[in-house]
Amino acid sequence: MASMAVIALILPEDARATGTTSEYDWDKHRWVYLIDTRKCIGCGSCARACRKENQVPEGMYRTWIERNAIPPEGEVHVDSPDGGEHGFEPDPPNAHVRKSFFVPKLCNHCANTPCTQVCPVGASFETNDGGVLVDPKQCIGCGYCLQACPYGSRFMNPHTRTADKCTLCYHRITKGLSTACVQACPVGARQLGDRKNPNDPVNEILATQRVQVLQQQLLTKPQCFYLGLDMEVR
Repeated sequence: MASMAVIALILPEDARATGTTSEYDWDKHRWVYLIDTRKCIGCGSCARACRKENQVPEGMYRTWIERNAIPPEGEVHVDSPDGGEHGFEPDPPNAHVRKSFFVPKLCNHCANTPCTQVCPVGASFETNDGGVLVDPKQCIGCGYCLQACPYGSRFMNPHTRTADKCTLCYHRITKGLSTACVQACPVGARQLGDRKNPNDPVNEILATQRVQVLQQQLLTKPQCFYLGLDMEVR
């Protein structure tokens, strides 16, 4: 009952709370996210755009980029200096790296999300259009959702003392705009898709190409899909 009460806070009638317009009908959309790791160049434009758009505190990230360096033998080395926000230094000339690639990360907006299940006050909730959001007016800062998230995509905002995370720029997509990170990507490595739009190019990609999700074995049903992600990288 608590979660239902929270959902009512973001109905179109309360446009001031989320930046939505009264014309937006969340039952007509189902948002998903697609990342093509074959295109990502690790420039950090997405993370910088996210910080500016959403006033993300310094040292915190709603989205970040990880570099995966695969040596001829041994385990994959993963680094993410400053969340990849300012790019990456090139590999040293003598580094033994067989292959390296970048993996942007963010909240997976899971269809079976553990974070909403553990929230004791219903502050973490799912929207009808596939988003997983946090109502800062309801959040008590207990941190249960941070512990429950298997993707490390939540943090405690030091200014509001409430849980914070990627919202898929809900204030933008409900106005017909794309997310700030998708708009900022110079190589088109990120795409926002609408599963209820038959003409959305993301739907064709999901239907015809090999896509993967992170930690599929956890059965959280992530709605963030990846192209070109090596099977051994999780």
